[in-house]
Formats: sequence, structure tokens, C-alpha cells
Amino acid sequence: MLSIVDTHVHFWNHKHPELRWDWLAPDAVHPILGDIDGIKSEAFEARHLWAEARFAGVTHFVHVQAAIGSPDPVTETVWLTEMAAQHSGIPHAIVGHADLGLDGARAQLEGHLESPLFKGVRDFAAEPTLAAGELPAAYERSLRFLAANDLVFDLDCEYPNMAAAGALAARHPDLRIVLQHIGFPRRRDADYFAAWRTALTELGKHPNVFCKISGLAMTDPLFSRESLRPWAEHCLESFGPRRCVIGSNWPVDRLYSSYDSIMDCYRDYVSTLSEDEQRAVLSGNALDLYRIAP
Repeated sequence: MLSIVDTHVHFWNHKHPELRWDWLAPDAVHPILGDIDGIKSEAFEARHLWAEARFAGVTHFVHVQAAIGSPDPVTETVWLTEMAAQHSGIPHAIVGHADLGLDGARAQLEGHLESPLFKGVRDFAAEPTLAAGELPAAYERSLRFLAANDLVFDLDCEYPNMAAAGALAARHPDLRIVLQHIGFPRRRDADYFAAWRTALTELGKHPNVFCKISGLAMTDPLFSRESLRPWAEHCLESFGPRRCVIGSNWPVDRLYSSYDSIMDCYRDYVSTLSEDEQRAVLSGNALDLYRIAP
């Protein structure tokens, strides 16, 4: 069984005195997924993840920002860095939040960089900013700072905004951009798939854009291995085996399956590749992208 680097997990602990996870509040309803009460718990930390993932052949985990509503995004990075020191290095890399369009973005990024585990940024304001048609000068400066410091830009971007994402990638050729959750498809019908497929193919032409094959179950709750296959295989076709990585989106995708089953699906989708290419998709690309020591 080839090992996997899981590039997308989320931790929380509602007892933390400063951090907030508004999307996990008892009365919160997810704006896309709706009812996610099945994963709402007091805490989900490294020890809880390992209890579920320890038989799946996963060697490393990347945490992606989850403390939405917190006053200072750097606090989450501090908390996660302390957690890694206590729990066998998990998480092995951190993608934090920064308000890239604000004048104070650089100060936030410099605060994150005090942690050796900080390797990139996800900013939920990125897609609305792309959809608006023009990135403010402050946002462009922040992206240049990311590139100069070898930080990854994890980007949520549905297919209608992928052309704008491609233009951004062309303006910042030294910035490594990771498309989150294959573009987070909202529907699974043939028309949506065709439009997504075309947009993804075009985005894949930019050599500094990578595709995170993750979250495939989120809008296909009663998925089968075969229902997800065309989506995963087109990602591999568009980006190639050197620009794809794997993520569990745990524990969100636990709403729909078990950890081992999800990872078995991903291993199956790359099984027609050469062993060297399989290793690249499952682990090697992620180790390089997020600068994780093997």
C-alpha cells in the first residue's frame, strides 16, 4: 500500500479561550452543505484524527485554516504548532488564514511565519474578489509576498471563476496555487460536469497551478467509487500526475464515508499510473509543495 500525504484536514477545540469556529456552532447551517451536525463535537484534534486514520497508510497531514470568526488568524497557527509538538508532529504543515486584501496582510503573514510549520494561505475572500473582476493592489502585493516567501496559495474557486484564477496565475508565475476540492463542484449532473471539465482543462494549462483531489464526497453524499471516478480522472488528465495532490477533507467528509474508504478510492483512481507517478500524486508532490521533510 503506497503511503499518502493528506493535504486537507481541520482541527478545533471549542474550549480554546481565543479561537472561534463559527461554522461549527450548534445553530450554524453550512451555506453549501446544509446540515453538518454529524461532525459537530466539542473538539477534533490530532489525537482524534489519528484514531481514525492510523490504518490508512497516511504519513503526514496538512491542516487548512478552520478557525473562522477568530479575531486574530495567527492564533490558530500558534495553537496548531503547539499541538504538533505534543502529538507526534501532527499537523506537519499549516495553511493559515490571512486577509490578503487588507493593508495589514503582511503583518499577519509575518506573524504566521514565526511558526516553522506555516507553509501557505487560504483566504475565503479570494473567490469573491476574483468574481468581482479585478484584484485590488493590496491583494496583488500580498500574492507577491507569498511567492517571495515560497508560500502556497490554497484557492477555493468554483468553475465560473477559473478563468480569472488562470489570469492570476499568469500574472504571478512564481506563486504556487492549489485549487481546493477540485473546484468544489456544487452539482453532479451532466451539464455541470461538462462546464466544470472545460474550465478545469483551461486552468490546468498554467504550470504553477496544482489540483487538490479532495472533498469529492461533499456534494455527492450517496457517492459510489464509480460516481466520483470521472471527476478524479479528469483532474489527473488536466494537471498531470506531477501537479495533483490528495486530501481527505477530514472530518467533513466523514459525513459521507469512513476515512479508509475515501483513501482507498483515491488510491484506486491513480492505480493506472506508473508506480512513480502514483507516488508523486499520493505523497511526493505534497511533500515538495508544502515543504515537508519526508
